[in-house]
Amino acid sequence: MQAEALVERSNQSPKFPTSDSPASNLPSLQRQAPDGPRPRPALLMCAPKVYEVSYVINPWMEGNLGHSSRQRALRQWRNLYHALSSMAQICLVEPRAGLPDMVFTANAGLARDGLVALSSFAYRERQGEEPLFRRWFQEAGYTVIDTPRETPFEGEGDALFSADGMRLWAGYGFRTAPSSHAALERIWSVEVVGLHLVDPRFYHLDTCFAPLEDGSLLYVPAAFDQASLRKIEAFYPAEKRIAVSERDGLAFACNAVNLGRRIVLNRISAELEEELRRRGFEVTQIELDEFLKAGGAAKCLVLKLTPSLHCGSNADDPMQAELLEV
Repeated sequence: MQAEALVERSNQSPKFPTSDSPASNLPSLQRQAPDGPRPRPALLMCAPKVYEVSYVINPWMEGNLGHSSRQRALRQWRNLYHALSSMAQICLVEPRAGLPDMVFTANAGLARDGLVALSSFAYRERQGEEPLFRRWFQEAGYTVIDTPRETPFEGEGDALFSADGMRLWAGYGFRTAPSSHAALERIWSVEVVGLHLVDPRFYHLDTCFAPLEDGSLLYVPAAFDQASLRKIEAFYPAEKRIAVSERDGLAFACNAVNLGRRIVLNRISAELEEELRRRGFEVTQIELDEFLKAGGAAKCLVLKLTPSLHCGSNADDPMQAELLEV
């Protein structure tokens, strides 16, 4: 779907580099890490204080209009928040009324090394989120690069780095235009490999594809075309590929948050849990079915950040006390 230019973009942010952009025009990619121990991972989340299913922009929303429970969503989100805050710095962005999908912060952009490629949402229903996320990233100290409206790009929902950071897997077919991939390659000087999504239930890459930090992969083979499967199989040897069942795929088992040896995700089958534990992962399952109504689960609810820009205690966040009272 061709997105409409409904949100005015700030002229203070660098534009998404085009094929004609000289390297000298790109912002510096390197940020000096502070001396001392490596900072904990940092994640961006947004409390579902305005969450609801009030429109349909993916198959999961069909039949769920008006059937979401904000109270239940808050309880489930808080459980995820507490599980992740034990191993990562959690940063919070304040939601705004009328933007119920803002809770899915993974779609805000792609952040790495102090840079963020801000998303250009394909559907007008989410385009109002863009200036709010831009402001948050600018205030946090990131260099923000805007994506042109004519080049839809939906952030970490459709762009996931391999464990070594040397390859960026980029999904396309439903929300992100493949024309955005070349710009991502220039921003981070990384190999970008496009994967064509063919099942509308898996409309974002992070719903069916999860590169794990041990170098293995959790994925739904049926979500991709044959050319994309060949790319996946050429990079990940058979012993590193974990093909999930349809049941687990539709429970968004691949929409997992992996930090070190820990994996946090929605409810999965005993068979998949056993396989992950056999590979040395500590698995934490959290009921997130309220968010499945809108087409999201654990990974959709977080965006990975640059840790060195967020060194500090979660308790320092002024919204923390409010969250604990939800």
